[in-house]
Amino acid sequence: MEREPARARRIPVRDAVATLSPGSFAFVMATGIVSVAMAHKHLDLLSAVLLALALAGYAVLVVATCYRVLAFPQALRADLVHPGRAFGFFTFVAATNVLGTRLALDGRYRMALGLLVVGWFGWLVLGYLVPATTVGRRTASPVLRQVDGTCFIWVVATQSVAVLAATLEATTPFWRDAFALLALFSWTIGSLLYAAAVALVAARFLLHRPAPEELTPPYWIAMGATAISTMAAASIMTMAEAPSATAAGGLVAGAALAFWAFGSWLIPVLVAAGWWRHRVHRVPLRYDTTLWTVAFPLGMYGVAGHALGEAAHLPIVTVIGAAGGWVALAAWTVTFVAMLAAPLRTHLHGPRNDAAGHGRPRDGG
Repeated sequence: MEREPARARRIPVRDAVATLSPGSFAFVMATGIVSVAMAHKHLDLLSAVLLALALAGYAVLVVATCYRVLAFPQALRADLVHPGRAFGFFTFVAATNVLGTRLALDGRYRMALGLLVVGWFGWLVLGYLVPATTVGRRTASPVLRQVDGTCFIWVVATQSVAVLAATLEATTPFWRDAFALLALFSWTIGSLLYAAAVALVAARFLLHRPAPEELTPPYWIAMGATAISTMAAASIMTMAEAPSATAAGGLVAGAALAFWAFGSWLIPVLVAAGWWRHRVHRVPLRYDTTLWTVAFPLGMYGVAGHALGEAAHLPIVTVIGAAGGWVALAAWTVTFVAMLAAPLRTHLHGPRNDAAGHGRPRDGG
C-alpha cells in the first residue's frame, strides 16, 4: 500500500522526461547570454547568479536527456524525424558554447576548452544527423509545412562554435592559429546556413501561409541568428595576429554590419507578428519552453552590439547594445517568473494543450 504513492510521485518525472522538448536547452542559452550581458555592465553578482542558474540548468538537462535516450528511444526518434522539433537539438550545442564563452570571461579557459570540444562534436554529429532524418523521411504531411523558426537554431549553434573558438584564440599561443581557423570556418558555414534557413522559411510562408497559432516564439531565433553571427564576426575582427582572420578581415567586418543591420530591422517585424498573434487573433500567451527563444535573441542582440561597437569603434552601436542588455534582462525575468508559476497554474487549472508548445506539436505545425 505504501508503494503506490511513491510510484505516483515518480510518474510525473518520467512523463516530463519522456516529453522533454529538444529545445529545452534554450533556457541555458538565454540565461548564459544574459549573464554575459550583465558581466559587460560590471554587475558581477547578478552575472554570477545567472551563471550558476545556467550551469545548474545545463547539468539537469544533460542528465534528463541522457535518461531519455536510454528510457524513451522511440520518443527521441520521433523528435529527430520531425522538422518542427529536430532542430531544437541544436540548443544543446549553443548552450554548451554559450556557457563556455561566459566561463572564459572569468578566466576558466580549461573548462571553456572542454565545453568547446563537446559543443563542436555535438555540432558535427547533429549537423549531419538532423538534416538526414528530417528531409530524407517520407511523410503524408509536406515537410516544408512543418518548418518553423527552429531551423535557425542550426545557425546559432554553428556561430556559437565560432564565438567560443575566437574567444579562446588569444589564450594560448600554441593553438592560436587552429582556434582562429575554426572560428572563421564556423562563421562562414553559419553565414551560408543563415541564407539557406531564410530561403526555407520564406518558401514555407509563400506555399503554406501560417495560421496565428503557428507563428510561434522560435521565429525570434531568426533575429538571434543574425545577432550571434554579428558577435562571431566581431570576435574574429579582434584576432589581429591570426593569418586566417587577416585574409578575411574586410569581408568579415562588412558582413558583421550587414548582420547587425538586418537583425535590427527584424525586431519591429517580430514584435508586430506577436501583436498580430496575441492581440488581433487572441491566441493566449502562456508559458512554455519556447519563450526562452525570445529571451535569448534579445540577450544576444545586446551582447553583439557591445562586441561590434568595441571591435569596429562604433559608439552608437555600443550604446544600442547596452540598452538591448537591459531589455534582455527584463524579458529573462518575466519568462523566469512565468516558468516558476507554470506548475501552480497547471495544478489549479489542470493540464492543457499548448498550440505554441514544441513538446508535442501536431504534424502539420
